[in-house]
Amino acid sequence: MYKHVLIPTDGSALSATAVENGMRFARDAGAKVTVVTVVEPFHVLSTDPKQLAETRLDYERHAKAAAARYLTEAERQAKTLGVRCEVVQVEHEHPYRAIIDTAASKGCDLIAMASHGRRGVSALVIGSETVKVLTHSSIPVLVYR
Repeated sequence: MYKHVLIPTDGSALSATAVENGMRFARDAGAKVTVVTVVEPFHVLSTDPKQLAETRLDYERHAKAAAARYLTEAERQAKTLGVRCEVVQVEHEHPYRAIIDTAASKGCDLIAMASHGRRGVSALVIGSETVKVLTHSSIPVLVYR
């Protein structure tokens, strides 16, 4: 049914589980995979602790190196499972938009991603990239929790 699955990762434990499950799903479906990680640009005014503690160059170097580690691990898993895999690192202000745009540009017919499962007020206040993808994507989304 599905031929090309996009799997976003942010390196979190939950995201790593979604990568693993998404890879197995793709293997069983005979689909190829594109794994994407989104690096948000550095902001001079920010509440993100990673950005407050570092200079622009340090932040960019650290963020891109971390993203490369996540993608290398995804490639390793794909190889182990025999899944055709491409990896993409994108810089974008809005990760949900980068996920949707990458899925569209790569011709993906499914997005498989993690959700932190926040409920109630914290879900409303914090929001989630997964909820934004679900809200704005015309491509089906498989959510792992």
